[in-house]
Amino acid sequence: MKGQRKSHLKIIPLGGLEQIGMNMTAFEYRDTIIVVDCGLAFPEDDMLGIDMCIPDISYLVENKERVKGFFITHGHEDHIGAIPYVIKEINVPIYATRLTMGLIDHKLSEIGYLNRTHRKTVKYGQTINAGPFRVEFIKTNHSIQDSAALAIYTPVGVIMHTGDFKVDYTPVFGDAIDLQRFAEIGKKGVLGLMCDSTNAERQGFTESESTVGVKFNDIFAENKDSRIIIATFASNVDRVQQIINTAYKYGRKVVVEGRSMVTIISIAQKLGYISIPDNTLISTDQLKNYPDNRTVLITTGSQGESMAALSRMANGTHKKVAIKPGDTIIFSSHPIPGNEKDVSNIINELYRKGANVIFQDVHVSGHACQEEIKLIYSLVKPKYSIPVHGEYKHLKAQERIARSLGYDTEHIKILASGDILEFDEKGRANVTGHVRTGTVFVDGLGVGDVGSIVLRDRQHLAQDGIIIIVMAIEKSSGEIVSGPDIVSRGFVYVKESEDLMEQSRAIVANRLQEISDSRVRDWSKIKTEVKIALSDFIWKETQRNPMILPVIQEV
Repeated sequence: MKGQRKSHLKIIPLGGLEQIGMNMTAFEYRDTIIVVDCGLAFPEDDMLGIDMCIPDISYLVENKERVKGFFITHGHEDHIGAIPYVIKEINVPIYATRLTMGLIDHKLSEIGYLNRTHRKTVKYGQTINAGPFRVEFIKTNHSIQDSAALAIYTPVGVIMHTGDFKVDYTPVFGDAIDLQRFAEIGKKGVLGLMCDSTNAERQGFTESESTVGVKFNDIFAENKDSRIIIATFASNVDRVQQIINTAYKYGRKVVVEGRSMVTIISIAQKLGYISIPDNTLISTDQLKNYPDNRTVLITTGSQGESMAALSRMANGTHKKVAIKPGDTIIFSSHPIPGNEKDVSNIINELYRKGANVIFQDVHVSGHACQEEIKLIYSLVKPKYSIPVHGEYKHLKAQERIARSLGYDTEHIKILASGDILEFDEKGRANVTGHVRTGTVFVDGLGVGDVGSIVLRDRQHLAQDGIIIIVMAIEKSSGEIVSGPDIVSRGFVYVKESEDLMEQSRAIVANRLQEISDSRVRDWSKIKTEVKIALSDFIWKETQRNPMILPVIQEV
């Protein structure tokens, strides 16, 4: 039985399900594991001080010798952002298309791993062999070029993984999605389809990226007398191309502002994925040499990120660019769920500075809506539907689409991160177990050293503040020789609450005297008793629950 189980195909999502971001899925057959994507997620509001989140790869580390490669669908951070952290633990070959690999190379060079990691740039239609697996890269469209779907050929059948995709018949750069190849593979039989669910709640089709260029043309024509500043995703090279094309048409010089924007555009330009007319690009320092109505700024900060270029311009902290009355600011993106408030705050600040802000109808999604998802199902005709990429509501929305196409409960597999979806030799699928998964927090240079307990302390401090009790105890007698002194931060303004602080000091002093009379010498016991006494008093007086930290000095 054990030998038979080893011949089963296992699909194990390690992230990216029931959430946006942190996409990573392991495919396992006998002694070989391949991994699709290696992404990060951005922290939620209550993750105080956290810079990013990456998947817990304990399962891969435990089976390190069996991992044969990372196969990357495209170059967005939620699919490649964890590579610099994961590759230090599992340094195996990386396979990706040209632009995607260019972005990965930049990340690897920053950590000194460029020449230590085997990388292979893959062309569409090319297949890579990894043990019993054969992986084919198929052309798709998305909001970044060189996106790919993967046909994963296994001994028990073909698994199609769409990656993030849309069907764009008129892309700005390159060819349309290779629907013919999807159909050819579908005719031969597909065991499972792992399809992007991000827009599964939206009816109809996603508009072509080229429609945004028409909107830019209209905005430039209507705002000939003002400076134009456009915020968009750094990775949307096609969007940047259309902005540059429109700026050139209207005789404007272009400034690219924001570290990630500059990095990605320089990589895309070097690889030939963006074309910039001569003498169109200027530096930020050269802005002063041109009238405002002859310039365009392309910048990061479309999601209201506090340190992004547009946010610093809005807040008046940008060193080289200040928002002026009459500026036209375009948000060429939709707020990612959770970022709405930050974006709204930036828009309000821009209005206060006299700018004209445009934030509607200047963006199209990079993800397939319902009719495109139905099209892929109709071409691929998978035996099993396996929704991926999205929160639980998105996965359920794709389940409804699959049901409308005739799939029953038995042939729709909605997974959670860590689930083991196992296919036997006859292609029958069942969830047979669970592996350890979760979120590893990155805080500065620390990876994984901030856990849920530290986060809970940070939230506690943020919500209620801290009170520190300082006292000195004579080592031999256990008597209090100094203090207790009370210091607070983030709890109350001490100068206006002197009575409360004095009463708190008295409460602590009385409790310490009682403890001393009882001849208690255990410091942890003393600290606990002091915390309980002061906590009860503070709650009764203020209905607040600050963190209380007793500090004992031995003299």
